[in-house]
Amino acid sequence: MAVLAVDESVRLTPAALGTSEDVLVGQNVVAIGSPLGLNATVTAGIISATQRPVIAGGEGETSYINALQTDAAINPGNSGGPLVDVNGSVIGVNSAIATVGGGRSQKESGNIGVGFSIPIDQVKTTVEQIIETGHAEYPIIGAKVSVARGTDGAVVAEVTADSPAEQAGIEEGDLIKEVNGEEVDDGVALIVMIRSFEPGETITLSIERDGGEAPSSVDVVLGKQIG
Repeated sequence: MAVLAVDESVRLTPAALGTSEDVLVGQNVVAIGSPLGLNATVTAGIISATQRPVIAGGEGETSYINALQTDAAINPGNSGGPLVDVNGSVIGVNSAIATVGGGRSQKESGNIGVGFSIPIDQVKTTVEQIIETGHAEYPIIGAKVSVARGTDGAVVAEVTADSPAEQAGIEEGDLIKEVNGEEVDDGVALIVMIRSFEPGETITLSIERDGGEAPSSVDVVLGKQIG
């Protein structure tokens, strides 16, 4: 995301920002942009899913998004554009598409009806951070987790020294099963769930160790990283 200062003499009508908190599966949405170079194009669809954990790649970086999934056609050129509801309020920023091969980069192929948008509530948080401090921050626990699918939890691959995770007693090989009582499917889901909080907040993780039957709970005070 970028924040631009616009001269007040420039006559522009800002888009109305909505909220993504109340977005429902099945509601109508419209994507706006210039897909494949076709200026001022709108495509219509519905919200296919909310809080979809997605890994998106681009320019040598990897982003983790707790995305709004939509079947409104997204192609190179309208990614980065707004996803709006029927009232014309922006509820997301179109970010990536799935491909037949399972990739998530919009550069790999055209639309197949599975697109992903950054929820506008997350965009607002990032924008406010950039305006106030000049950079964006996201919360971390200080542990690397496996991003393999089907692990029935997030497998801790490494714990950083003196990190919130180490201070909470988390160890390599632990299986994180829940965040504040909400089930964790895998490492990607854990990352995007953590990023829904703010640095400094305390979260409760349910952890299974050495195949134990009853997960134990630990409280973790979230650290922060600039990015």
